[in-house]
Amino acid sequence: MRSDQAFWPSPETYVIRNRPDRPVLCFAPDVLQATARRFLEGFEGLVTYAVKANDDPAVLANLAAAGIEAFDVASPAEMSRVRDVMGDAVLHYHNPVRSSDEIAAGVQHGIASWSVDCPQELAKLAEVPRADTEIAVRLRLPVKGAAYDFGEKFGADPEAAVALLQEAEAMGFAVSLTFHPGTQCADPEAWAVYVEAAAEVAARAGVRLRRLNVGGGFAAHRGGVAPDLEAIFDRIKGAMAAFGTDRPALVCEPGRAMVSEAFTAVFRVKALRREGAVFLNDGIYGALAEWRDIGAPGRIAVMGPDGTRRQGKGRARIVFGPTCDSLDRLPEPLALPDDMAEGDYLMVSGMGAYTAAISTGFNGYGRHDLVTVTGS
Repeated sequence: MRSDQAFWPSPETYVIRNRPDRPVLCFAPDVLQATARRFLEGFEGLVTYAVKANDDPAVLANLAAAGIEAFDVASPAEMSRVRDVMGDAVLHYHNPVRSSDEIAAGVQHGIASWSVDCPQELAKLAEVPRADTEIAVRLRLPVKGAAYDFGEKFGADPEAAVALLQEAEAMGFAVSLTFHPGTQCADPEAWAVYVEAAAEVAARAGVRLRRLNVGGGFAAHRGGVAPDLEAIFDRIKGAMAAFGTDRPALVCEPGRAMVSEAFTAVFRVKALRREGAVFLNDGIYGALAEWRDIGAPGRIAVMGPDGTRRQGKGRARIVFGPTCDSLDRLPEPLALPDDMAEGDYLMVSGMGAYTAAISTGFNGYGRHDLVTVTGS
């Protein structure tokens, strides 16, 4: 990713002045720090940032400046990324599947919390130092409300979670529970169901949890009304009554909802076909990769190179990316203005998560310029 060191008043200003031909991600540090403060002030517990959503050093540095002191990492590379920016950060390694070399790296980086979801993964941690180290057993339930279910890959059913808690405590670790309701979950009840189930699992195991990590999954604003994060915070707080007097401390690990709003993506229209199809300078091998799985966002504006907003009637258009692969297309047409022209720009809000992080360099595309703006 190439970075422009200048600060621009807005994404629109940058486009009008530079007319970029490469995809651009416009980063608003003030928006990111405001979102971090929203979590820190609204959530009753430790706020960790899920680095996988966007590991750019500028993002990590601005989160640290806003007061985020703990980070959820999923690999040794992410550990190093955080340590380069904030040497004394608290690291939680909550990817529950690890090789022996990855465990050794985690020990070297001083991981404070490790998650597990099966006996084999817990056994791999037998040599991890016990000094105040936490094992967070990952719980899964058949809870609806998310764009897709993380429980298909990770997590222990309640009965298995009981046994894992007991075994981890017997090994001398501090014990906790963690869960993830699934990505883009806007339903506060999903968290309540998990919290109440966690209280039951802990009681059955006969252990006192140090902490309950309510995971990520907090929805970002992709279209329509913005998700009500405070409603989720309040529902989690209320559901904690299920623990009675053995209430553990709370932890959350937002990724998408933390960083999405701080970025606007800018894509250029390379070509328009007579039948209406549009070719962009980015596609599913780049920043649009997630659109295959959770759909395109609704916060898209189209602007001419001179800043004129296209106001034409929406027309369903097939959208292709720039590569020579015929699979490089969105699965569903996008409603885009019928007065859109070649050379125009699509301005897509809320694109800070899983854009640059999962982009490839296939066919020489998928690389983005990073521009800093004073507002999104």
